[in-house]
Amino acid sequence: MPLPTSRDISPVIDSAGQRPLRAHWLAELIRLRETHWGPLEDAQAVRQVRQLDADLPARILARAALLAQRENLIPLVDAWRRSATAMLAVLFLLALISGAAAAMGALGDGTRPVNVLWAVGALMGLHALTFLLWLASFLLRPAAVTGFGRLWLWATRKLARGPDGALVPQAFLNLLSRAGALRGLFGSISHLLWLTALCAALATLLAVLSTASYRFIWATTLLAPDTFVWLTQVIGWLPAHLGFPMPDAATIRASDGTQVLPAGAQAQWSLWLIGVLVVYGIVPRLIAGAVCVAATLRALRRVRIAPALAGFSPLRDRLEPPALSTGIDRPVDPLHEPRVRAPALDGLGGQPVLLALELPADVPWPPAGLPGSIRQAGNLDTREERNRVLDALAQSAASRLLIACDARQTPDRGTLSLVADLSAHAGQTRVWLITPRAGDAPTESRADLWRDRLLALGLPADAILRAPVAPLTWLESGYD
Repeated sequence: MPLPTSRDISPVIDSAGQRPLRAHWLAELIRLRETHWGPLEDAQAVRQVRQLDADLPARILARAALLAQRENLIPLVDAWRRSATAMLAVLFLLALISGAAAAMGALGDGTRPVNVLWAVGALMGLHALTFLLWLASFLLRPAAVTGFGRLWLWATRKLARGPDGALVPQAFLNLLSRAGALRGLFGSISHLLWLTALCAALATLLAVLSTASYRFIWATTLLAPDTFVWLTQVIGWLPAHLGFPMPDAATIRASDGTQVLPAGAQAQWSLWLIGVLVVYGIVPRLIAGAVCVAATLRALRRVRIAPALAGFSPLRDRLEPPALSTGIDRPVDPLHEPRVRAPALDGLGGQPVLLALELPADVPWPPAGLPGSIRQAGNLDTREERNRVLDALAQSAASRLLIACDARQTPDRGTLSLVADLSAHAGQTRVWLITPRAGDAPTESRADLWRDRLLALGLPADAILRAPVAPLTWLESGYD
């Protein structure tokens, strides 16, 4: 897939600027790919990026966006993002089912009394343990954090296919780790999944306790009744201060399973259990989830390119050359002085442009009677001249481009590659195959070989010209 031309590079760069996380993700993906399998061919991308009025990090992002589009990596990123979203939706669905199942398991089928302590343990035990472990994790490295966030990442990485596909989640993980967003993201996922499960349990409790009759009791063999009274009051103290009712000491003592309590006492136990779930389960997860989401968003706003990072540091000299040529710094060798001074290349954008590739001295150039409306870019003999013209066209594309070639020469791979690079920076491109005459007879021509190679390059047949006059007519007017 070819790189975007100078005509459509702006949408690529604008998209990178409008979606900074995705742009940095692509940059990290390109960095990992080049680290594993060597540098990508990026001469045209570098040429285009160097035309941008931007700092080095922005140029690195722009280069990555162009290369990712050429290497077809953007669909891999989008596919992994969709898979990760779908996996997260599955986890939320499982959390809903698990929360409802935990509530039904805590209450039972109503045929037997509900042990209050067992019900609290079934609803809150695993949640309390994982929440305390999350709090303790702040004493550890961020990479040591575990939970549903890790489970989600593991599941999404299992869905990645192919070497490039496996690098997509790794690039995402590296990016978040350097930004300090890894703990916050995993914490957000874990807390939101727990919050979903606890809310499902709350909804199930409300529905079941509103439509069925349950008896709440406590039972103990070793502990005294006053111990259970104290424990119930300690657990219910905070919910009571937030408006949830708590059974009095007499009701708690009477709930030993040997006495029949009125419906009002059972309602108090129901609201006490609901209050414990809300205050010690839902509220802490809601607060922790909000804190983690805010921390993640704040960390993602700090995502930056680190130019000193391995893989980015070699790009500095190529994207920001330390010195630019300011003119001739030594006398020109008369034996190698060009026959025509290099023309000015300012303002080629939207203009018809004529240039030649390594025409020998027996071919008069430029053609006589060249109309003033046609911009002449010279006869490109050296790498410096080629880069100069490519830089000018990358900055602003030509409307029509006519490339003159000597049909007596054999078209090599470098020349054909240059033709492809030049044609990428013009609205329309044609190649003019010139066969000079030796006396009255034409010299040996390889025009047929040129034609075959140019057709294989992707140039249409009507863009390969041999007539001596028609090409200039097309270049000037746009019509043959």
